Amino acid sequence: MQTLSVSSLNEQIKAVLESTFSRVLVEGELSRVTIHNSGHIYFTLKDASSSIKAVMFKGNASKLKFELQEGLKVILDGAITLYKPRGEYQINCFSIQPSGHGALALAYEQLKNKLASQGYFDAERKKTLPKFPKKIALITSATGAALQDMLRVAQNRYRVLEIDIYDVLVQGENAAPAILKALCLADTKGYDIIVVGRGGGSMEDLWAFNEESVADAIFKAKTAVVSAVGHEIDWVISDFVADLRAPTPSAAMEMILPDTNELYQYIDSVELQYIQLLKQKIYNAKQELTHLINLYSGHSIEKKISQKIEDVKQLQTSYNQTISFKMQSFSKEIESIKIRFPHVIDSRINIAQNQVTTMQKMLESNNPKLKSKKGFVQISKDAKVIDIASLEVDEVFDLMSDSVAVSAKVLEKRDT
Repeated sequence: MQTLSVSSLNEQIKAVLESTFSRVLVEGELSRVTIHNSGHIYFTLKDASSSIKAVMFKGNASKLKFELQEGLKVILDGAITLYKPRGEYQINCFSIQPSGHGALALAYEQLKNKLASQGYFDAERKKTLPKFPKKIALITSATGAALQDMLRVAQNRYRVLEIDIYDVLVQGENAAPAILKALCLADTKGYDIIVVGRGGGSMEDLWAFNEESVADAIFKAKTAVVSAVGHEIDWVISDFVADLRAPTPSAAMEMILPDTNELYQYIDSVELQYIQLLKQKIYNAKQELTHLINLYSGHSIEKKISQKIEDVKQLQTSYNQTISFKMQSFSKEIESIKIRFPHVIDSRINIAQNQVTTMQKMLESNNPKLKSKKGFVQISKDAKVIDIASLEVDEVFDLMSDSVAVSAKVLEKRDT
């Protein structure tokens, strides 16, 4: 048996493997995905009980429409090769498809989720479109039906508009770079609105508007951007990023341009409202002027003087009546007093005389000199006549008769 070097053995194994497994389809789960600076992608494909290394070189990797992610289940189309320096075999991948659904659908969802997490779709960052644009840019194919639809709508709705057309590819591998370049250029020209669009088609046909580079350009644009791609049921990434999404190219023009006929009708209605409002204001002004004239007449100097004269006359009349009534009342009262005065005087004199007589009797009865009844004296203290009941034990008081005065002291006080 011939003795082989390691290199020779690996060479023979490589020839057998590559001739036997020149084309294989393998399904498994991605693991250890590494994207090298060179553009090559290295990863491991595994199932529940086994694994195999794989590589996708730059040329094939650049054609991927979706991002290889850890745990993603895929189907590899490739060939088995041997890496001689380490004696390791691997799959050289020509293409990769997601297992269960298409690559474009997966790429669409991946990019949509990525941009949403970065705030590309946030409503607060979207720019407000001007109500009456003067100049807009249309980025689309010059030969497509979408352009003619947009121009027709613009001609019917708003003829004063200035429109610049940027002819670009809207389908194929070179479409996204062309749209990106046109967007960046149009954004520097001072347009009021930029419309990016095309007619309907398959997901592959519309894919240029799902590219991240186009989404970035729309997001960074200083000019308001309208996405008008495909039909109403078609949704592309540019629809979410743009400041306004239109279901169709022609609908985009209807949404961003005012209708001249409607403007004429609006102007007519405004004019009618203005005339009615003006008439109403004139009528109100006349009513107010009439009111002011009447108010002035009622508050004029002449009116005030006349009113004051009337007030004075009424006061004079009232004063005269009051004085006359008072005089009559006083006259009656004086007559009544004259009649009653002698009787009142006599009554008062009689009362006074009776009071004097009574007081004289009291004086006589309280005069000690007039008290001659045996056993009776007058009790006083501090030159004042007092009641015996008011005296207290040890209190000094005076006893007086008509001829004698005695000072005494209370030794004992008892009830009789």
